[in-house]
Amino acid sequence: MIELGEIQELIIKRFTSVGAYLNSEEEIDEDVLLPKTQVPEGAKEGDTVEVFIYNDSRDRIIATTKKPKVEVGKLAHLMVVSTTKIGSFLDMGLERDLFLPFAETVGSVEKGRTYLVGMYIDKSNRLSCTMKIKDMLDSNPPYKENDLVEGTIYSVNRDIGAFVAVEDKYDGLIPKKELLGVHTPGENIEVRVSRVLEDGKLDLSLRDRSYIQMDTDAKKIVQKLKDNNGKLSLNDKSSPEDIKTQLEMSKSGFKRAVGKLLKEEMIEFTQNGIQLKE
Repeated sequence: MIELGEIQELIIKRFTSVGAYLNSEEEIDEDVLLPKTQVPEGAKEGDTVEVFIYNDSRDRIIATTKKPKVEVGKLAHLMVVSTTKIGSFLDMGLERDLFLPFAETVGSVEKGRTYLVGMYIDKSNRLSCTMKIKDMLDSNPPYKENDLVEGTIYSVNRDIGAFVAVEDKYDGLIPKKELLGVHTPGENIEVRVSRVLEDGKLDLSLRDRSYIQMDTDAKKIVQKLKDNNGKLSLNDKSSPEDIKTQLEMSKSGFKRAVGKLLKEEMIEFTQNGIQLKE
């Protein structure tokens, strides 16, 4: 069976001037086209090829040998490439971008920012994605109380707290009373498991660990500054990936440590980042 939104192995049934037509062994569905530019060199009828099935620009089912960044039923961090009145389009690594309907958006999204989304098939049999991922998260976490974990905030409720996809797989909540500062969907954070509930959901906390780790992170930043002539091209607007690459710490940890160093007047902001004060 040919499965939309999944990577699968299909058999080359025939060739035409536009490419190769594929199907499964059962041949339940109509053949699907693998464009000529995607056909492996030397391929012949009967060969098996690994492909991803998606919708082309005319919403026709088509195959590609390129690997997408996400599949149906799974989560991934995707960047917004454009926004419209009816929704946004996110880069999923293929010729066509993935649609995020306005109704499936949590809060507001910005072009160029990355958000955690889940892929699904809509009522029109087209691939789409959603930021409302709660039902896609696992409720059987391998954690225990006081474990330190990382996650992505996927929703914020002022009356309840911040909902977190722990390790992008398990459902967790930072209760309102435990929130420190302002947090938004898409933010990557480091938290402590304060309780594992009977239904498998996790209560999380930014406290304790935040203050213990802050001194260590601050020392690491100061040492990195000293090793780099007193300057770093990082600030509170830097991406979590850049901070992770340069300092091996989360963005939330970086912001806390920078706040401490600013308060102690050890560093100052520059146009492009931070620097040690003389």
